[in-house]
Amino acid sequence: MNADATEQRSNGEIETIAIPELQRLRDSIDNIDAALVHMLAERFKCTQAVGALKARYKLPPADPAREAQQIKRLRTLAENARLDPEFAEKFLNFIIGEVIRHHRAIAER
Repeated sequence: MNADATEQRSNGEIETIAIPELQRLRDSIDNIDAALVHMLAERFKCTQAVGALKARYKLPPADPAREAQQIKRLRTLAENARLDPEFAEKFLNFIIGEVIRHHRAIAER
């Protein structure tokens, strides 16, 4: 078999196997992304309510003890799910930062 025949077979495999598999995986990723957006929206609805409650009772927007507890909890969840705990912590820290920013804005109103 010459190089051209091998290349043609490889191109045929790409067309019949790799491309549909790639699309199937991308469709799953798109579905997961949609679910993540909806879950984040629901989470932020809850944290907005927490922010309003904190503002009403003049509680501070940040709760470092709760944040540390959540980070520890999330790292354990990540490890159990075989997700990089450093990534999970960075992700949660980003969310916590946004929540605190929202809580401060609510308190200023």
